[in-house]
Amino acid sequence: MDSRSLVPASSSFQLPVAQLRSVFRTHDVERKLAHLPERDHEHLRTTYERMLERGPDRFQVKPSGVPEMAALYAQLPNFTEVLDDVRRHVALAQDSRDGLEVTPMLLLGPPGIGKTHFAKKLAELLGTGMSLVPMSSMTAGWLLSGASSQWKGAKPGKVFEALVDGQYANPVMVIDEIDKAGADAQYDPLGALYNLLEHDTAHAFIDEFAEVPIDASQVIWITTANDARGIPEPILNRMNVFEVDAPSPEAARQIARQLYASIRGEHDWGRLLAQEPSADVLDHLATLAPREMRRALMTGFGNARLAGRDEVRVEDLPRAGAARSRIGFMQ
Repeated sequence: MDSRSLVPASSSFQLPVAQLRSVFRTHDVERKLAHLPERDHEHLRTTYERMLERGPDRFQVKPSGVPEMAALYAQLPNFTEVLDDVRRHVALAQDSRDGLEVTPMLLLGPPGIGKTHFAKKLAELLGTGMSLVPMSSMTAGWLLSGASSQWKGAKPGKVFEALVDGQYANPVMVIDEIDKAGADAQYDPLGALYNLLEHDTAHAFIDEFAEVPIDASQVIWITTANDARGIPEPILNRMNVFEVDAPSPEAARQIARQLYASIRGEHDWGRLLAQEPSADVLDHLATLAPREMRRALMTGFGNARLAGRDEVRVEDLPRAGAARSRIGFMQ
């Protein structure tokens, strides 16, 4: 499975450099299709035909240089160590024909500190797609690796969908709450990861539905967990583990300020509100988990407008705990 450059080596573009990389071999699909019985297996037949129609080549995105990441460091001050690791991997890929490779990572820390948000921001930075797999809702291993076409209602897994149906050979795959994966005696939700997280074996990953080798070696894996004790040791050994702490009070104020500016700038109604939040509003927001800040700010913005004010006050914000129900802040 090869890769061919789309951009001349002398290109002065500072945008991500795109290459084409084949994520499967066409003749493997043609052989499978030729041996498929005339009757039944319509979903499988449609899958093979779609693969041949789309072709095997996908964009492999890599930066042409180390991107400017100051804004990310400011937005995610408690992820400094993780961002440093990303910069190291990007630096290895720049000025070379090699694609970007990032060692699989585990973001370990309490709920609500922004682990999934970080993954989304990283996908935006790298200019590639992102697929989110919430392991807390998984009941069988086939959600990652596909289910045999012999089963009724079977379909390909998330990895196959990201690579065959997506545009990129190196998408960001986020395995959210990997420590919450449930297993029964027959299926292991994490079973596919033993091969997928190993670069050598990921080159020929077999989805159980399509049964065609897929090159998943370029996938950028990010997993998140609250507690590492629920993760098998062989899986942990395949990843760089980063313990992400809740932001310090000053870092939390910084996150709140960045989020205030971001929300205000994304909406036309933002021009009707003060450019900067007050110090006491920042102090209050700093007591919330980053996940809760956005909801609190949206409530605050709305209450300020209802009161005919251009500034958000502390009383406009929901109280930590008191204004929270089992499903979050009521807005």
